[in-house]
Amino acid sequence: MDPTIPIQATQLAGSVAQHHDLSVVGLFLQADIIVKMVMFILAASSVWSWAIIIDKWVTFKSINLKAQKFETSFWSGEALEKLYKRISAKPGDPMGRIFCSGMNEWKLTIDSGNVNLDGDLRAGLQQRIDRAMSTSINREIGVLERYLTFLATVGSTGPFIGLFGTVWGIMNSFSAIAGSQNTSLAVVAPGIAEALFATAIGLVAAIPAVVAYNKFSTDLGRYQDRLDAFSAEFSAILGRHLEQRGAAA
Repeated sequence: MDPTIPIQATQLAGSVAQHHDLSVVGLFLQADIIVKMVMFILAASSVWSWAIIIDKWVTFKSINLKAQKFETSFWSGEALEKLYKRISAKPGDPMGRIFCSGMNEWKLTIDSGNVNLDGDLRAGLQQRIDRAMSTSINREIGVLERYLTFLATVGSTGPFIGLFGTVWGIMNSFSAIAGSQNTSLAVVAPGIAEALFATAIGLVAAIPAVVAYNKFSTDLGRYQDRLDAFSAEFSAILGRHLEQRGAAA
């Protein structure tokens, strides 16, 4: 066995280590332009995902606290007209806006003073109130679910985009190996490390996005159920008021 082989291998490894920075910044700067683009897209997606996550976390916490405060006022025995006058100018949460939408329809009809509250007209008013609140709920849910599809997209495509960068980087590494006619691990490792770094970034972007999407989808479903329950209860209250007016007439 030639005693110079270990020395040459050691020298080669040292030479490669000197020319290849295996830090995060180094792996990015030394990567192929396609791999750099993949890394940049994934990094930008991760930053935007975290911005959405923080925003949604603050939003859901806020609307649940406000909904609890509004329900306390609603069930405190305060007159509906008085509550409506107090918050109608600037409803502070989705539940308050749904309440105002129902009350708006009620007041437009009742305050006109020209409506016979018997029979079909009373049923028509009830349907208009229900429709107004249902439309308001759909609008509020549409606002709350904004950008959740982005989290779902990042969570489902992030690993595959990273894998594309990895495959591309490994192809370039094997092409370089074939050109240099050298299969030493010291020669192969830097290129493969750069390629695998793309997959790592893809997972870093995808995992929080998937977890956050599942959590916020569950929170949104629960909040919608809360709004639907409030709408049904409020509609029943207005229905009883209509029946009392009809009986009095």
